[in-house]
Amino acid sequence: MPANTLFEAKRETATVTEAHEGGPSVHEMSRRGLLDHLTKIGAGALAAAMSVGGALPAIARAQAAPASPRPTRRKFRYGMVIDTRRCVGCRACMVACKAENKTPPGVFYTVVFDHVIEPRIDDKPLFLTKPCFHCEHPPCVDVCPVSATYKREQDGIVVVDYDRCIGCRYCMTACPYSARWFDFDENYPAVEQETRYAEVPSPEYNQFRRRESGKSPVGNVRKCHFCMHLQDENGEYDKAAGRWPACAKTCTGKAIHFGDFLDPESEVSRLVRERVAIRLKEELGTEPNVFYLL
Repeated sequence: MPANTLFEAKRETATVTEAHEGGPSVHEMSRRGLLDHLTKIGAGALAAAMSVGGALPAIARAQAAPASPRPTRRKFRYGMVIDTRRCVGCRACMVACKAENKTPPGVFYTVVFDHVIEPRIDDKPLFLTKPCFHCEHPPCVDVCPVSATYKREQDGIVVVDYDRCIGCRYCMTACPYSARWFDFDENYPAVEQETRYAEVPSPEYNQFRRRESGKSPVGNVRKCHFCMHLQDENGEYDKAAGRWPACAKTCTGKAIHFGDFLDPESEVSRLVRERVAIRLKEELGTEPNVFYLL
C-alpha cells in the first residue's frame, strides 16, 4: 500500500468498535490488547502483520466514529436474479455502473466474465455478471477491525463507511467472491485534467464527495451498494421513475433483475420460484442475495 498522509501513525493505542445489543461502542486499547482482539475475531493474519509493525499505523490512525443508531426492523431484502441465457456479454452494465458512481480505474462494482462450458452442443459462451452478492452472512463484516463495513438492518445491503475505513483490506481477503476493490488514487484523464467532469461529485451513499487525492474514498475499500442513493426516504426504489440500480436499468439483454425478496410478488421472487436458479459457493453458508438462472 503506498505510504501517504492517510495512514500516518500518531499514537500507540487504537480505537476499536465492538457490536452489542445497543449498537457498536468505541474504546481505546493497547497494542497488545488490539492484537488479542483481532485474534479473537478471526483476523489472525492481520494480527500477525501488526505484531511486526505491518498494519498498526493504519489502525492507530482510525478515528472513533459516533455510535450507530439502534437497528430498525428489516423492511426489505434487496437482491438480484441474473439470467445467464439472456446476458450477451456487452458489458453495458459495467459502463453504466462506472458512469453512475464515478468509480476510478481499477475499481469495478460489477464485472462480466465469459467462459465456454464443455461439452456444450452449441459451443456458445456463458457470460457471468458478478456484482457484490450482499450475503445474508457476509464474511467481510466479521473481519473488519473497525466496523467500517456492515450489513444494513433495514434492507440487507452491505456497505462501507468511508470515514471509518482504514484501508487494511482484510475484508478483501475474507470475501469469497472477490467483490471488493481498493482505491489506489488512480484517475481517468478527465479527472486528472480537472475538466468539468471532475467537478461533479459522486452520488454514492448520498454523500456527494468530489474526488480529491488524500481524501476518502481514496485509500478505502469500495464495492457495489445496489445504487442505494436512488432509494427514497422510505428505503424504496422506483423502476418506473428510473430510480433503479444502473446495471439493471441499462442491461440491453434484460438479463439483470433487481428487487425485494421479501415481497413474494416481486419479479425476483417469481423468477426464483419459476426457473432453475443457483447461487455461487452456497456451501460456504454465506447465503448470497444474487441468484443465477440457468
